[in-house]
Amino acid sequence: MNDRAMFKASWGALDRNGPQQWRVTASQELAYEVRQVEGLFEPGNKVLLNCSEGGQLAARQVVVIDQRVDALYGQAIRAYYDHHRVTAHILTLPVSEETKDLDTALQIVRHLETAGVLRRSDPIVAIGGGVLLDLVGFAAGMYRRGVPYIKVPTNGMAMWDAAIGIKTAVNTLGRRNRLGSYHAPSIALLDRSFLKTVDRRDLSNGMGELLKLAVIKDARLFDLLERHSAMLLGSRFQDPVVAPEVIEHAVHGMLEELAPNLWERTLERSVDFGHSFGPLIEMKALPELLHGEAVALDVLFSCWLARERGMLEDREVQRVIHVMRSMALPLRHRFFEQPALLMEALEDTMRHRDGQQRLPLPRGIGHCTFVNDVSLADLTVAARRMADV
Repeated sequence: MNDRAMFKASWGALDRNGPQQWRVTASQELAYEVRQVEGLFEPGNKVLLNCSEGGQLAARQVVVIDQRVDALYGQAIRAYYDHHRVTAHILTLPVSEETKDLDTALQIVRHLETAGVLRRSDPIVAIGGGVLLDLVGFAAGMYRRGVPYIKVPTNGMAMWDAAIGIKTAVNTLGRRNRLGSYHAPSIALLDRSFLKTVDRRDLSNGMGELLKLAVIKDARLFDLLERHSAMLLGSRFQDPVVAPEVIEHAVHGMLEELAPNLWERTLERSVDFGHSFGPLIEMKALPELLHGEAVALDVLFSCWLARERGMLEDREVQRVIHVMRSMALPLRHRFFEQPALLMEALEDTMRHRDGQQRLPLPRGIGHCTFVNDVSLADLTVAARRMADV
């Protein structure tokens, strides 16, 4: 990430006898990379070791790794560092939505302090799913007001969603991601070979974010998922032709939406599709619903809202249902059949969107519009549709 900043300052008196006041404006150039790689921890691959500032080969790296990932890949990761004679300070953490909190973030901070992380030349390597990437990004952003870090996503949800942007967060106050910051990684390295060991439900869960993006902005991606979701799930994205194209579409689509609006100055965001009702419901349903499952249910619910407004045809909603079945995603949950709870969830989201609904809805597959007038009556009709699936 480039830290060069342009600095300008202007100052002047309010009046000849009044106090001085200063106005500072500054802009910082931001650059980070997202890269598909293969065999990241194979001995001959030095990509990870070349990610320090200035491009020099790392002599050591501070690593935070998901406990489940460590059980599967820890031996290979340690052998990789030994092979290159790089010192690795490794912290292994059990993580979940329930432990994605300030206490766990402070564990990471203590690890950085113990390892003596340098302010610029020691990027922290985060290896795990979206929860771990969010936690490490949050800790890195807070520690010394920001140290560099590298994202190595190991499941689908992380690979085409959490690893792509610059948002970090922890859960608190009974809400998902209620405390957070913007802290870009130096680089995100996407190695789909990690998906070989992701269990079926977790991989299905990650595909919920693919569904979201396809329905709201990418008809070609939807077509790929409509034809190949069952194969992708069964092969764990190891297919050499379709899987890379799907990941490419997902990453490109996310960056196309995020890059002009990284700090969310504009609150009408198509990538918020699937995240209007789900966040509150997901937290209430923990550990029953996974994040991508809640997103997919939110997508389907929003499609029914769009159908009632004539923005989608019945056959298009049925296509979404067919893809969800192919992805082994749930089509029903009791919380999406309770209009009062859905209104509570929407009102909570409105606070995040500065008091307006700014609700993204599909206008045909692959296109988006925003509405601000969804009523309890509208939610009641869509909830009945969900119950009838």
